[in-house]
Amino acid sequence: MDMLGIAIQEGHLMTDANLPEIWEWAEYYCPWCYVTAVRLHESLKTFEGRVRIRMRAFPLEVYGSGPAPRAIDAQERWLAAIQEPKADFANFESDDWPTTTLPAFEAYWAALQQDERLALDYDLRIRHAFFAESRNIGRRDVLIELAEAVGLDMAAFLRSFESEAAREAVLAEGRSGKEQFGVRGTPTLMLADGTHLRAPLAYPKFVDDRIVSVGKLPCHGAECYAATDALFERAVQAQAAGAAG
Repeated sequence: MDMLGIAIQEGHLMTDANLPEIWEWAEYYCPWCYVTAVRLHESLKTFEGRVRIRMRAFPLEVYGSGPAPRAIDAQERWLAAIQEPKADFANFESDDWPTTTLPAFEAYWAALQQDERLALDYDLRIRHAFFAESRNIGRRDVLIELAEAVGLDMAAFLRSFESEAAREAVLAEGRSGKEQFGVRGTPTLMLADGTHLRAPLAYPKFVDDRIVSVGKLPCHGAECYAATDALFERAVQAQAAGAAG
């Protein structure tokens, strides 16, 4: 990629605006979304300038099963932790449990208004704060502190974060996910044309809010990064096929 943000790929000029995209519809209290985000970031190191990641809002408290359930989180997060060593996890030790994650979605939207790459880093920082540091990511003061830590322009961030447009944008995006793209849970990975992708994860089965079994691990260690790289390759190939057609 040159200094103007233009990638040169197979003899063609590609601006950021027309790079192939991988979307992750995600919830901030979802440990599987955190693992998937970590893996997407790892693959982006290889595909920088060739593929864009778009983190898309799907607040489960509005469009899914409800706000963050602490008892279920306590069971799930360690199953997620053993599947991805680069995703830091710890027990949530604080009594300050988030009763909503909508402010986190709004904060990410505010960051996205000024810098896409910083916004991606900020998104991952929010997830890390919840899963590794027992931070209440529903609190605006926590989100502002995290925004400062990743180097966002705070005056611009606060203007966007405090605007009514932030909540409106988050709710509209989640509604689009449910009604237009058929999102039913998180994480949901897809290409920009709506083609669903399979995240390499082993999910638990619940009965009466207790885990009773876990699916077979589809990968381990470096295999999971290779599987995620393959999703990026699929995005590149799909766009190339569309252009040829």
